[in-house]
Amino acid sequence: MNFSLAPYATQAAESRGRAFHEAISRHRSPFQRDRDRIIHSTAFRRLKHKTQVFVAPEGDHYRTRLTHSLEVAQIGRSLSRTLQLDEDLCEALALAHDFGHPPFGHAGEEALNEAMGGYGVFDHNEQTLRVLTMLEKRYPAFDGLNLSWETLEGIAKHNGPVVSPSPTVAAIDSAFPLELGTFPGAEAQVAAISDDIAYNNHDLDDGLRAGAFTVADLQEVPHVAQVFEEVRREYPDVAETRLVLEMVRRLIGEMVDDVLAETGRRLAAAAPGDVAAIRHLQEPVVAFSPAMGEKERALKNFLFRRMYRHEAVVEQTGRARVVVKQLFEMFVENPQKLPPEWRPGLEARDTLQTVRIVADYIAGMTDQYALREHRQLIGKNV
Repeated sequence: MNFSLAPYATQAAESRGRAFHEAISRHRSPFQRDRDRIIHSTAFRRLKHKTQVFVAPEGDHYRTRLTHSLEVAQIGRSLSRTLQLDEDLCEALALAHDFGHPPFGHAGEEALNEAMGGYGVFDHNEQTLRVLTMLEKRYPAFDGLNLSWETLEGIAKHNGPVVSPSPTVAAIDSAFPLELGTFPGAEAQVAAISDDIAYNNHDLDDGLRAGAFTVADLQEVPHVAQVFEEVRREYPDVAETRLVLEMVRRLIGEMVDDVLAETGRRLAAAAPGDVAAIRHLQEPVVAFSPAMGEKERALKNFLFRRMYRHEAVVEQTGRARVVVKQLFEMFVENPQKLPPEWRPGLEARDTLQTVRIVADYIAGMTDQYALREHRQLIGKNV
């Protein structure tokens, strides 16, 4: 680290450690070590073939969970550096935040949740913690990645205080208390808002590229249309594809600048002396201004109507739901068809345990693997 951190930043030297004791690295901070473990994990590699919006994308240029996570990390690092926060912690949180997403994006999540029925709830945020603390099996001394307290806290609370923890979060909190009733440190708040900035603007780019909507349709989002018109006036002879990319770049820049200004205002008003003060504030310290918040919601609503509910996307996600549901039902009824490494513990024929193991297995699948498993084990075209 070649610059000084603010007093309210998370201080690596004061990390609360790991659930399983390990010797301190001589060359890396705890958060650098967390980031490196995340990058080397199997779950990180699987993000390459997991849907962001388009199922098993036919085009090479659409975002996947992996490219999205890298974009979130880049925005997060930029914000963290300007705010004098720990960049490595923010990057670790950004790179791991989507580990719990099943194949086929939100359609896969909804299908898994419905399939579990009375045996529980499937939530991708909870699943991320299951991956990080249980399902990654890389080390001889423990399951999971044994990440630092601050990284686990940031993942668990990136959306704010947790009032009703899921079973996984409650179990982790019982063994390694995460102070669930408070906000997380500022780095986790930066990672969360970077996620919003990245997916809103990059989904706008992907939606235009896919033909889900046109530049003319952007009139429904006045601030986006205004930026595009500014770019078109400045570069009247440039192809529309380049104008769109310039528009997206400027929109991201506007949001980043707004977050820095609003966060600076909140920091000045709260004057937090350390990260504990950040956690005990009554509102997030990292945020959009009210005006930008309205613009961000308008863009999000536009994307929901024009892209996430576009007939082509709905058709794809409808097929994806069938794949996930049929795989789930088949594995629950025939757990012996699970790979050998997933079968230990099934001898007791505990239905709840079987359902949880099957959900974990399916959630780890990539889009392509899920389609291949469905074709081989069920043999139906969807």
